[in-house]
Amino acid sequence: MKASVQAVVPTRSLPGLLLALVVAALAVLSTGAWPASATTSVSAIGEALRKNPVYIDPAASDQLSSADADVLAQQIENADRPLFLVVLPASYPRADLFTKLRTATGITGLYAIRLGDSFDARADSSVLPRSAVRNLVTTYRGEDTRAQLSDVTVSALTNMGGSAPSTWSSGDDDNGVPTAALITVGAVLVAGGAGAYTLVRRSRRRHAEEQRAALEKLRVVVDEDITAFGEELDRLDFHPAEAGADDAMRADYERALDAYEQAKSFMAAATKPEDVRAVSQSLEDGRFSLAQLAARREHRPLPERRVPCFFDPRHGPSVTDAAWTPPGGAPREVPVCAADATRLADGRDPVMREVDTADGRRPYWDAGPAYGPWAGGYFGGGILPGLLVGTMLGSMMAGPAYAADYGSGYGDFGGGYEGGDLSGADFDSGDFGDFGGGGDFGGGGGDFGGGGF
Repeated sequence: MKASVQAVVPTRSLPGLLLALVVAALAVLSTGAWPASATTSVSAIGEALRKNPVYIDPAASDQLSSADADVLAQQIENADRPLFLVVLPASYPRADLFTKLRTATGITGLYAIRLGDSFDARADSSVLPRSAVRNLVTTYRGEDTRAQLSDVTVSALTNMGGSAPSTWSSGDDDNGVPTAALITVGAVLVAGGAGAYTLVRRSRRRHAEEQRAALEKLRVVVDEDITAFGEELDRLDFHPAEAGADDAMRADYERALDAYEQAKSFMAAATKPEDVRAVSQSLEDGRFSLAQLAARREHRPLPERRVPCFFDPRHGPSVTDAAWTPPGGAPREVPVCAADATRLADGRDPVMREVDTADGRRPYWDAGPAYGPWAGGYFGGGILPGLLVGTMLGSMMAGPAYAADYGSGYGDFGGGYEGGDLSGADFDSGDFGDFGGGGDFGGGGGDFGGGGF
C-alpha cells in the first residue's frame, strides 16, 4: 500500500497478483502525478487513516520519506493489525488530540503519534494494555522519526491484538487516483501475470510447508506439557466426595480437568504454530486451578494469580520475581517458582526447560522462532518481549518476518475486541484520555479508558 501525505490507493479490491503489480507501478508513477489538497484537520487525518495506516502531514513531510512510510504501511497491512502511525508538525494543536483522532476514525486500535520531536501513543485496552503502551512509548523515546516508528511498528505488531479495519481493503472509487491510469497500468502488466502467479503459488506452498515443519517441531514440546499436566492430575489424588472436600475445591478440580481436555483438543486441531497459544493458555489456567485447590486443602491463603515460572512453565505459577542474566545478555527480572527462587538465591542455576535442536538440547528461548507462540500462551502480552531481550527467540521476535508468521500466536490480548471496523459502537467518547498532564505530549502512553497520566 502506498503511504502518502493525503491520497491513498486502496489495493485489496483488485485480483491479488494484478493488484501487487499495479501498486508497484503506481509507486513509481505517482510522484507528483496526482497532487492532493493538503489539510491538517483531525477529521481529514481520520479519513486518511481509514484508508491507510500511515499519515504524514504535509507540514511534517521532512520527518519521514514516502518510501519509509510505504514500508511501514506494508508491514502493518501484512500483519493485519489496527496500528495507526501519524506524523505531525510540532505546532499542531495537542489538546485532546488522541480523543479527537480516535473519535474521527471510530476504529478500535493502537494510535502512535510523532509530533515534532515528541512521541506518544494510546490504545484501546482490548488491543494493547496500558502497561504495554507505556513500555512502548518509554522504550523508544528519543529516537529519530524513522528509527522510532520502525521500532514501534515491529514491537507493537508482535504484541497487539485485533484486526486491521476492512476499510483498508475497500475499493472506494474516490481515492484521488484517475481510474484510467489504473486501467492503463493494469493492461500493460497483466501479460506478465501468469508467470508471477506461478511464483506466488510456489511461495505460498513453501510457506505452508515451513509452517507445518515448525508446528511439528513445537508439537513435541506441547505434548510433553500436556502429559506433564495429566501426571499432575493423577498425583493429586483428589476425590470430589472425599472428607473435607467442599464446593470450592470441587470447582477448582473441575476447572483443572476441563483445562486438560481443552489443551488436548486445541492441540489436535492445531494447523499452524500460533494455534498452540490456546494450548499453553489452557494449561496455565489448569495449573493455577490446581494451585488454588492445593491451598484450600492445606488451609493456606489462596495464591495470587501470576504468570508461570519463566524457566519452565511446568513448574506452575510463579511466586516472586528474581534477577537473572542470560549468557551474554543483560540482567532482568523474571517470574520464578519457589524452588528456582531458592536456587538463584543460593547462587545455583535454575532448572531450565530445554528442547531438542540441531545443536543438541538448548533452553527454549535459544531454540528457534516456533517456540514464541508456545511461550506467549503462558506469559502473553507485553511481558514476553522484555523477558526475552538478548536471547535468540527475543531477537527473532523483533523481526518483521516473525511478526507476520508467528506474531499472532502470542500477541492477542482478547478482552472483547469487536474488530477494527468503523462501527464506533465499541467506545464512548468520554472514556478517552488526552496526552495527559495538562497537555504534556510525552506523558508516557496509556489506554483510551484511563484518562491522562
